[in-house]
Amino acid sequence: MANARRPGSYVCGIDAAMDVIGGKWKVLILWALHVRPCRFGELRRELPGVTEKVLAAQLRELEADGIVHREAYDEVPPRVEYSLTPRGAALNEALAPLGAWGRENVLGGAPQPHGSAAAARQMREDDDVPLIAGAP
Repeated sequence: MANARRPGSYVCGIDAAMDVIGGKWKVLILWALHVRPCRFGELRRELPGVTEKVLAAQLRELEADGIVHREAYDEVPPRVEYSLTPRGAALNEALAPLGAWGRENVLGGAPQPHGSAAAARQMREDDDVPLIAGAP
């Protein structure tokens, strides 16, 4: 989707950034790749509800924008890993305060460090954990 960019027509930096991260899944892809590089199937499991078609399209757009790096290994069966580029890591760091705002103002929880996604991934679906910090 790199050809759909509107250079010169952005109103401000936020407008330009939203053009790159716009879409339901892109920010969640960035967050998942913050922890470690992932294969396509791993990303799909990290993002319940995303279809293969949409995930592939979002990854292609992020790759075209220089946010995600796609590494194809010459193996049988073929293996492809996705990781953040330095530009993608910087974008993810810029999104961290937005995540903190959401936890504090929408979820009602205390701000957590940026790397807390790793701890969240260790939780299993059947673990009895309140959705909002401080809930019984």
